[in-house]
Amino acid sequence: MITVTGISSSYGKRQILKGASFTAGKGECIGIVGANGCGKSTFLSILAGVLRPDAGTVLYGGRAAWRRSAAGGRGNRSGRMRCDRELIRRMTGYVPQENPLMPELSVYDNLRLWYPDKEELLHELKDGFLGVLGIGEFVTERAGKLSGGMKKRVSIGIAMAGMPPVLLMDEPGAALDLVCKEDIRKYLQLYLARHGTVVIATHEEGELSLCDKLYVMKNGVLSQIDRNLRGEALTGLF
Repeated sequence: MITVTGISSSYGKRQILKGASFTAGKGECIGIVGANGCGKSTFLSILAGVLRPDAGTVLYGGRAAWRRSAAGGRGNRSGRMRCDRELIRRMTGYVPQENPLMPELSVYDNLRLWYPDKEELLHELKDGFLGVLGIGEFVTERAGKLSGGMKKRVSIGIAMAGMPPVLLMDEPGAALDLVCKEDIRKYLQLYLARHGTVVIATHEEGELSLCDKLYVMKNGVLSQIDRNLRGEALTGLF
């Protein structure tokens, strides 16, 4: 489902990512841990098509979401990194740390921006994933008045519009209460059981317990952690 190879990224003279790579299949959860500022958010933003990498490839379902184009003429030997935004839009849902809500609109009106089919939205609120997230309980509230946990639930609901097969999540449980964290974990269990693929940057134990593969991001390098050595490897990491 996802094949990421050699993703590199720099900000000015500072190299943020140094050839990050991983693979994930249907129903797999990939966890990424690391200290603040290590590049996790940059990496997820590249996978979501928000930021442009310096090099590397990202494949969704065998198709290139990021690839280097042919050289553009004299003085441009390597060409420019190109993004297939339509592919990324169709294949992924992205939950960034900052919520994408318009605060002056109601939750329902925010959702309508992403769910153009009204009947589909009503179904999702009653019997679908939006219902599992509990959004129907506060769907008429103005988004700007919601708690942090409620905003995160709606952000996940927006990311799931159209039921994309891949969910990219950047610290979804940060600063949330225990009830909300558990609700999000249960939601992810259901999504994975339906053969969705999750890539999640997290420090939350409940979310880490869902991960089939765990990677640590350090000094721009993404390294996989052996399942049998997780506790030892994570001790003192942060």
